[in-house]
Amino acid sequence: MTVLQSLLLSNVRTGAIGLLAVSVIACTSPPSAEHASSGAAPSVANEKQAVGAVLDDWHDAAKRADEARYMGHFAGDAVFLGTDATERWSREAFGTYVHSYFSRGTGWEYVPGERHVELSRDGSIAWFDEALTNAGYGGLRGSGVLRREGGAWKILQYNLTFTVPNDVARDVVALIRGQDGAAAD
Repeated sequence: MTVLQSLLLSNVRTGAIGLLAVSVIACTSPPSAEHASSGAAPSVANEKQAVGAVLDDWHDAAKRADEARYMGHFAGDAVFLGTDATERWSREAFGTYVHSYFSRGTGWEYVPGERHVELSRDGSIAWFDEALTNAGYGGLRGSGVLRREGGAWKILQYNLTFTVPNDVARDVVALIRGQDGAAAD
């Protein structure tokens, strides 16, 4: 137990302070035994590499229209956020969309480039952002969250976005506003 943890525990006077103390202790404690391998916690570098491997396999499954492998990377309570403002899908709803393409052998290819992965202190949550390239859309960004479930990383949220250069942002916003106005008429 660290000095900070001891001080927090010895000064607990109310339920709120107790909850704060428990939260701080949980965030400063070493990774749990669930994430241990052969008695030793996995290294941060190995876990970041494992997250990257999951994302790479997920992108490869999309390219090959491999529905079972693609959807298998999602947590049961996952959410997919697409590029359109209306695209916020539960895993189930997104699975229906995916099936409508993959069942015909049609996938999509987003090639990952630079990727940044971070891990929660306890090693159970990872978040990332990645540069993507697509033949039709050009440069995009994917970002999201993965959760460790039963020793495997599962995508909890994925957010696919267009990157808009600042120099043309106002023009893009005007174009979108024009579309929104046209839709309202």
